[in-house]
Amino acid sequence: MEFNGNNLIELGYRSAKWFKEAIAHINENNLDENQIAAYLEQFKQPELIPLHETAKDFIINIKAEHESENDNVEKVINTMNVLMKTPTLVAGAIMPDACPTGPVGQIPVGGVVVAKNAIHPGFHSADICCSVMLTDFGKADPKEVLDMAHSITHFGYGGRERGQQMPMSQELMDAFRENDFLNDEKLISIARSHMGTQGDGNHFLFVGISKNTGNTMLVTHHGSRAPGAALYDKGMKVANKFRMENSPETLRENAWIPYETEEGKSYWEALQLIRTWTKENHTSIHDAILNKMEIEKQDRYWNEHNFVFKDGDLFYHAKGATPLDDKFMPDITGPRLIPLNMSEPVLIVQGTTNERNLGFAPHGAGRNFSRSQHKKSLAHKTIEEVFEEETKGLDIRFFSNEIDISELPTAYKSAKNVRAQIEEYGLCEVLDEVMPYGCIMAGDVQKNAPWKKKKKKFRKA
Repeated sequence: MEFNGNNLIELGYRSAKWFKEAIAHINENNLDENQIAAYLEQFKQPELIPLHETAKDFIINIKAEHESENDNVEKVINTMNVLMKTPTLVAGAIMPDACPTGPVGQIPVGGVVVAKNAIHPGFHSADICCSVMLTDFGKADPKEVLDMAHSITHFGYGGRERGQQMPMSQELMDAFRENDFLNDEKLISIARSHMGTQGDGNHFLFVGISKNTGNTMLVTHHGSRAPGAALYDKGMKVANKFRMENSPETLRENAWIPYETEEGKSYWEALQLIRTWTKENHTSIHDAILNKMEIEKQDRYWNEHNFVFKDGDLFYHAKGATPLDDKFMPDITGPRLIPLNMSEPVLIVQGTTNERNLGFAPHGAGRNFSRSQHKKSLAHKTIEEVFEEETKGLDIRFFSNEIDISELPTAYKSAKNVRAQIEEYGLCEVLDEVMPYGCIMAGDVQKNAPWKKKKKKFRKA
């Protein structure tokens, strides 16, 4: 009888790409039992890594302050209870702004998990290095700063058109080409066109006044755009390959790349380069505004809140959580930033690692409901009525000229409650507040998206 795949499985091997080659070799050479055993030694597979029998402990720094928050908090805790069975995880915490992002078992926004010798691309997701930068414009007129920013920044899909692009440093492009994950000319071309852009969703450009000094502050919020999304896709493919080989019980979205492998080292380096790109992106926008206004910056600081941080053999994955401990940020130049919503101040904070926070604080106000749920709850009002009610006294602009009510203040958790829980759980200390003057966001980019216009044109034809 011919040797086949079932025979390999009976011998204890898990289905793999090499099965076809091995079966052909065994049959062509008519190997006996001992020869088969010797030949198959080269394909010896590692023992499967099981899930933790019970979820590893995690710290809960959130509670429902209102009936509307009960469901959200319950879902966040439920998803953490499944997530913390992932074999690599040793500790975790959830922040006051936590909210679920997908199916049970997927890391919530406002979640921090610590993995041993493993990087989980699904824990930082496609918006790698989502971050905030603040520049102090001194006594500049906030309206002039916002007007100038509006003429310079770029929101929406895709990158800037040729002739309007902000340069990506040659040093960074060269570094991309030396990394296995980023050495992709299409990806590098996208990275160049996306420099100086902010995307859509909850990303913003905010102008406000420091409560302490009266100075005008500019704050931007965005991540690594399409280059980061491309790295995430590549990382997930590699992580899933390791998952299938080592721990198929692990949920696909929780797959990991072992750090000690060649792929793990290369992916870690790629993350640092994407971090550098994102910081350069923020800096390009801020510096362009300063230069056009002929102003010298008084101060500047920056921090990511959606990234992976290394401490020895431990990898801290923060999915929407602000790093406090200096060990996480080798280039730290000042305190950290926590934006809440467009009608609330951006908090300037500091803190250290304690028994509750794992070295992190919240990153914002979070959501209790999905965007679609929020829109449905306001269906009895016009978009203009909602906008007027929620933005009184503020200069709120949408880059697309289409109001996005899913980004207005009521779309988010109570900023007051988030701040109260920061204090209650001793997560960090507020040093200053940037009181809101106005902000720019992408707006409803779906409403008149280019592909929708094409569809309408096609229907007419």
